[in-house]
Formats: sequence, structure tokens, C-alpha cells
Amino acid sequence: MFKIENDHVSFKVKAQPSSSINKIAGIYDEDSIKINVKAPPVEGAANKELIKYLSKQFKISKSDVSIKGETSKRKIITLPLNEKVKKFIEEFK
Repeated sequence: MFKIENDHVSFKVKAQPSSSINKIAGIYDEDSIKINVKAPPVEGAANKELIKYLSKQFKISKSDVSIKGETSKRKIITLPLNEKVKKFIEEFK
């Protein structure tokens, strides 16, 4: 589920926009992490909210969060590998 290369980790995300709260909801389809975001899927608002949420969760700058698949509900997120990210990975192993 997680791909670690060059001090970065990539993983698949199923984004759920227009949720009541930003949260990591759990595993989705055995190969993705489901993340709920409050923002609607309009003009990139949900992606911006996702970046903001992940940067706060993992104590990294917003510019360190990379998203592939901006217009899709299924995305690939790449983050720098720090201690908070390592703990997150351990939770889902």
C-alpha cells in the first residue's frame, strides 16, 4: 500500500469531499486510504483542503504535499518521510 523511495512515501487515497469533518477514515479497497475533507469538489477546493489537512497532520509544509490525479477521487499522495508519517504507515500495516 505504501511505496517508500528517496525519503518520501507515496500512497493511494480515496478522497471523500463535502464531509462534515476532515479525517483519515481508514482503508478503502485494500490498497487505498480514505480521507474525508470538508470542502466540496469545486475548482480544486477539496484538493486544497486535503493538502492543508495532510500538512497539519504530519507537521510538514503544504508545498511538501504532492498530489497526482487532481480531478479524480482516487489520488496518489507523496509526502516526505518523517516520524509522524512513519507512525501513520505503521498504523496501516
